[in-house]
Amino acid sequence: MKNTGIIMDNRYLEHKAAFHHPENPQRLEAIYKGIKENEIFEKLLLIEPRIADKEEIALIHDYQYIDEIESYAGSQKMLDADTYLSERSPEIARLAAGGLLNLVDAVISGRITNGFALIRPPGHHAEKDRAMGFCIYNNIAIGARYAMARYCLERIAIIDWDLHHGNGTQNAFYADPGVLYFSIHQYPHYPGTGAFSEIGTGKGEGFNINIPLSSGHGDADYCLIFDEIISPVCREFQPQLIMVSAGFDIYFMDPLGGMQVTEKGFGAITSKIISIADDLCAGNLICVLEGGYNLEGLAQGTIEVLNKMVTGEKKIEISERGISSDLPEIIKKVKQSHKGYWKCF
Repeated sequence: MKNTGIIMDNRYLEHKAAFHHPENPQRLEAIYKGIKENEIFEKLLLIEPRIADKEEIALIHDYQYIDEIESYAGSQKMLDADTYLSERSPEIARLAAGGLLNLVDAVISGRITNGFALIRPPGHHAEKDRAMGFCIYNNIAIGARYAMARYCLERIAIIDWDLHHGNGTQNAFYADPGVLYFSIHQYPHYPGTGAFSEIGTGKGEGFNINIPLSSGHGDADYCLIFDEIISPVCREFQPQLIMVSAGFDIYFMDPLGGMQVTEKGFGAITSKIISIADDLCAGNLICVLEGGYNLEGLAQGTIEVLNKMVTGEKKIEISERGISSDLPEIIKKVKQSHKGYWKCF
């Protein structure tokens, strides 16, 4: 059994549009309800969130952008075609980032081994100077930079399994060899980035690994990607902390996606990440909620992830659906793009 913490707070429900929007409070309500009704809840340590300081947000975002977001407090505002602000959204967005920072503190201090920040709004699309794709502040990027600045970590791996490419996270660390970024995403799809050729720049060249997939990939495909790409590169990189952008929009019934991952699949890929974390960084693992718009998939997927985080169970159970015919070629292209940077390729 591991000491697993979670960030849960009903204030995250106060970020809400005045119209129907896929990124809505019902997402967290479904997750919170599912967890509380499951036996896993008694095994979790609740970590109180806090409001992130402006200086902490500025580890990733421009001050001018932060001030702009703050200026909209108390009003409804569309930041782009997809991303809204409601009256309390500026505060809640800082609470999302601050909740993750408290989770980072708890993991690095040894209070917990791993944890899941069940927060919103999500973050991985947010760029340093603009909101995108339902995201206001890039929570996971802020969390990684905070861990490096406060605790002098030199190597962090970020694994992004959300359906959509995490353009904001990629750009935040594109020239940084201290952050190894993996993104498994549906391509071409929003936001249109995440090609094989996007490998980083300068000293960060080779530390940005995109695995762009066509629609229809399922549990076995994701497991093979971990076995062939993510695990060997992580073992060569030797991260001191692993962070995960956990998007549940790869669930087979998600209305915004085209993947075929089941509840068991979420558990399986979490087991693979736990194996890497146990071997390389004392089990230190932090998951951060990103997308996911089927309420059942959100709740059941989160429970599967948390069960693996608590028990450390390495047993892999997946759907019977086999490997997609195009996956071997995709894996080959990823390796070709990075073979000059990683000995394992």
